[in-house]
This record gives sequence, C-alpha cells and structure tokens, in this order.
Amino acid sequence: MSELSAPTGREPALVAQPRADGSPPRALVLGATGYLGGRLVPRLLSAGYRVRVLARDPRRVEAFPWGDEVETVKGDATDRAAVTRAAEGVDVLYYLIHSMGGGRDFEDTDRRAARTVATAAAAAGAARIVYLGGLHPDDAPLSAHLRSRVEVGDILLASGVPTLVLQAGVVIGSGSASFEMVRHLTDVLPYMPAPKWVRNHIQPIAVRDVLHYLLGAARVAPDVNRAVDIGGPDVLRYGQMMNGYAIEAGLHQRAIASLPVLTPRLASHWVNLVTPIPKSIARPLVESLQNDCVVKDRAVDDLIPRPEGGLMPYREAVQRALGRLNDDAIETSWQDAEVSGAPSDPLPSDPEWAGRLVYTDERTMRTSASPEQLWSVIEGIGGENGWYSSPLLWAIRGWMDRLVGGVGLARGRRSRSIVTVGDALDFWRVEAIEPGHLLRLRAEMKVPGGAWLELRASPDGGGARFDQRALFFPTGLAGRLYWLSVLPFHGLIFSGMARRITAAAESVQRDDLAPKAKAGRIAPEIPEVETIASGSDAHA
Repeated sequence: MSELSAPTGREPALVAQPRADGSPPRALVLGATGYLGGRLVPRLLSAGYRVRVLARDPRRVEAFPWGDEVETVKGDATDRAAVTRAAEGVDVLYYLIHSMGGGRDFEDTDRRAARTVATAAAAAGAARIVYLGGLHPDDAPLSAHLRSRVEVGDILLASGVPTLVLQAGVVIGSGSASFEMVRHLTDVLPYMPAPKWVRNHIQPIAVRDVLHYLLGAARVAPDVNRAVDIGGPDVLRYGQMMNGYAIEAGLHQRAIASLPVLTPRLASHWVNLVTPIPKSIARPLVESLQNDCVVKDRAVDDLIPRPEGGLMPYREAVQRALGRLNDDAIETSWQDAEVSGAPSDPLPSDPEWAGRLVYTDERTMRTSASPEQLWSVIEGIGGENGWYSSPLLWAIRGWMDRLVGGVGLARGRRSRSIVTVGDALDFWRVEAIEPGHLLRLRAEMKVPGGAWLELRASPDGGGARFDQRALFFPTGLAGRLYWLSVLPFHGLIFSGMARRITAAAESVQRDDLAPKAKAGRIAPEIPEVETIASGSDAHA
C-alpha cells in the first residue's frame, strides 16, 4: 500500500466528510506549489476533497501531475480580490506560505498577506483556516522569522474564521529546508565547528506526519480556534540529528565542536559556504535554532488522532528520505522520476539545492544505423568486447579497483552477445534491461558512493539515437573529491565511448552481420559527439 493511499480511506478522521447536500467539501490551498503544498494537494484529492489553488503563475500548477484535477485562481495572498474569489464557498483554507528569504521587509509582507487572507476568508464565508507555523518557546526572544510566523498565526486566529495553527519544528523529508541543511552539512563535513546551538534540543517531525495532521485539521470541531504543537517522538540535540543522519547515510560519526563565538550571521555564511543552501535561506534556519524547540504538550491528540502505527521516529524518517537511493533506484533524479506517493520523496518543484547530490555525464550521438544494429553493439559491451574507449585507462581503473579489494576487470562477461539482468560485466552489474532500448549497469567497483551507467538506443528518423548517461551519487566529502579527480578523464573515456559505439553500429550496418563489438571494427570516420551535460551536478 503506497503512502499516498495509506492516510486516506483507512483512517476515518482524514477522509473528507460530505456536505449536507452530499457534495464533496472544497479545500483552498495557498502555497500549493511549495514544499508541503505540492505534497498535500494530491492527498486532499485522494481523501475526496475538491481542491482549488491560488497561484501567481498557473503554469507552475499545470506542471504537477495533479494540475488538471484542481481549479486554479490566478493571484497572490496580498491580492484581496483574488483571495476572496478563491475562498468563496471553501470548507477549509490551507495557509502554507511564508516569506523565507523574502528580503528585509519580509515581516511586513507576511503581515499584509495574513491580514488580506483573514479579511477575505471571513468575507467569503470560509469555514476553517489551517496554518502551519513554527514550533517555538513561549518565554524566550525569537528570531525575526519565527516572530513573523507567530504573528501570522495570531492574525489568522483573530480573523473570526475558526483557525487551527499547527506549530512544527524541523520537518524531515527530501526538500525540507531544515532537513536539507542537516543533510548537506553532514554529507560534506567529517568535522564541523559549530555554534553553541548544536546542543539545543529539537523535536523533528516526519513530513508524513505533518501531512497527516494537515489532513486531520480539516475535520476538527467547528468551535476549535487555537494553536497546537506537533512533533515526532524523538527529542534530540542538533548534533545528534546530524550523526543520526550520518548513520543512515552510511557515513562515519561526525566530530562536532561547539564554538560560542560563532554568531548566527557567521554561522549562516558558513552554511552557505559549505552547502548549496542560499544564505537567504540559511540565515533564518540558523536563527530559528537559537532556542530549544520542543513540543510543550500533546493537546493536538485531543483534536486529531495520531497516524496509524504512531508517529515516525527521526531515523526512520531519514531512512524514508534516503530510501530510494539506498534501494539503488537511480530514477529518483527529478529529471526522470514519476511523482511517487511517498511524501518523503523529492518533487520536481523542490528547490534545486534540495535532495541528495548527483553528478552526471551525458552524451548523445545520432547514427545512420538502425536501432536494432545499435542495440546489438550495446548488448555486447564489456568482457572481451571491451568498452570502446581508451583500453589503457579502463585497464588502469580495473587495476586500481583490484588494489583496494574490488573485483576489477577480471570477471569479464558470461556471454559475448547475450546479457540478462544480474549478469556481471567486468566491474559492472546489469541492473535493468529493456531489450532493444535500455541497458543500465550498476558499478561494483570500490568508489565512495553509488555509480551507474545507462546506454539507450531509440529510433531517430531513418537511423537511431544513442544516449549515454553516467551517474554518481557521492558519499560524503570523499565522494565529491573522487568525482572531481576523475572528471578530467571523462572527455577521453565517455566521449570516445559514445563515438566508437555508434561507429561500431555503422560497421554492423555495412556488414549486415551479427556484431563482434570489437574496437578493430570501428569505422575510420568517427562522428562528433554531442555533449548534453558533461561533469554536471544536480540534486535528486
């Protein structure tokens, strides 16, 4: 059972309750293209709600798989007319927007948006507002961003529309800004000088559980107008969160030294320096960690039942966020992934710095050979047939692998012309095969990370197109340094490989014979390779 269906249809408190006339209730989502909104909308649809969204650019909504299942109103939260139109006749309004990194006047922007929504929701007759705020102490000075989130909650609570404010701390899931900071810092730094707040207590919560509470909030009693804390079962220090992540990511425990002289401003510069998280995002994240952020009580349990099976522990939530990579599912790359039902999975709408780092090298060639002739060469790669480029470099790489205890190139291949899933091809293993189209190989060489090689054949006019993609998911700092060290050789290895594979296919075309796939059969005229992305990096 997918996590998309698990919270709906199984737990009565989360299923949409029909209106008196039997029609499904309507939900309005502000922030539908954001981190939580993009995950909440499909769950609302699955639960039986009609969903309306407010978006400045409707094209962003259309890019989601659920884009044609929702009603879109153009506008933003400071446009009273647009919000009033959007809120007309809604049973629940989800307020999932916040000016994180929104410039120096973000507090005023948040205030104006909250007042506009509060007034418009009341005028339109909205039945309930649900707002996701920030977990915070009641008796300590707050950062500007946390203070602004508290103020937004207060404005909505005073709107006259019954409002439930859910106050959450660090949300654990791929794409969550707080979790991505933990991820990137731990991945990159084996030793970390840190501010004293690494010793503060934090109560993280899995994104699955946040979505559970958001869905359940639509069904609370109509007289409920209050703020409640939500959090997972674990109370941890920030340093413990980093080392918990390290364990699940297969990294060594991180040495963390608390430095009292490291101010929030310096710490945000430090985070920006060693991670891809922008300083405008890092600063409010760092400032929000200046205090202990733990659940003060479990009053939410009186309003919304806990998820079936209980709240998810921190390390299990991290496992979910990393799970598809740990399962060798390289299609988690946003460019290729279908949107999964798992809320911990990445979405294409997540920020570009979110998700686990992946380096890619992509090459494309077009050939007059047929897809079948090209596939015959792809299918015969490895072993005695070779790898179609720089035999000396491949031999050196195999020798280096044997030197550190790997399998090297000695395994060869089982058959010179037939390949099946699970076959060994030198230091690669056949992970997936679509006959005539795709060969995916997973590296079994000793590398600090996970590596794959994909070879594809597809029709292209009267000939064929060859696509070659190498992917590397680095583990820690060693993985990043490894990629940089081999990057200069990619032009020799991968570019030559693409040229010679297509040239071999044209040799097969000329001979009209079964492929031998040897370098000696390569045509003397080798076409130019088209490099789509060489040595690039992204986040899955």
